[in-house]
Amino acid sequence: MRWQLAPFPGAPLTPLSRLLALLILLSVAIGIIATEPVVHARWGEELLLAETLLGVVFLLELMLRVWSAGCDPQYRGFSGLWRYLRRPLVLVDILVVLTLLAPVLAGEFVVLRLLRLLRLIALARFGRYSTALRTLLRALARRRYELSLSVVLASLILLVAATGMYLLEAAHQPEAFGSIPRALWWSVATLTTVGYGDVYPVTALGRLFAGITAIAGIGLIALPAGILASAFSEMSSTRD
Repeated sequence: MRWQLAPFPGAPLTPLSRLLALLILLSVAIGIIATEPVVHARWGEELLLAETLLGVVFLLELMLRVWSAGCDPQYRGFSGLWRYLRRPLVLVDILVVLTLLAPVLAGEFVVLRLLRLLRLIALARFGRYSTALRTLLRALARRRYELSLSVVLASLILLVAATGMYLLEAAHQPEAFGSIPRALWWSVATLTTVGYGDVYPVTALGRLFAGITAIAGIGLIALPAGILASAFSEMSSTRD
């Protein structure tokens, strides 16, 4: 009975787990809303009260899990407790509780307001409940070599694109393309297909080169997507 309080990898979502997941999302939503000055000026005390209540709930839940973890032989005794407290997700829970209770314990300071943004790390707790997230992490681990190669290739293409635009446009637009670092901004925007339009070539050769770079960007984005899709397909076939 005591061990059931601590979720384990692969466990199905229980009503308590679903409630905790909703409370995590609620705490993140409150943190985002509280950054709006108008809302904070009107509902600051109410938001602080809600944050405090959520912090108390998360603190109680953390204490229960630490207490129940002793049922696992590897977490018994002081050394086992210390080993459990050093687990990444437990450290995340501790950080979240501290960010929620910090304004009550230490008052309102700019540093604490920034520290509260760490509550977004609470979303990592879904890794304990979400099979999809664990599948994604396994797919990333299985294709880490191919993904690292795609990162190297992307860096190379970015550098080549920035260098080419520097050679073609530097004389005509020194502020935008006067150096390779300056041209890198255009290279990133073009290869990621964002295309902000704040910086663009004006020469014929520059525009031709920009078109080729944009086409290369489509393949650059599709490459890691294809690698991950292949990994997901293989994992699905293995389960079947």
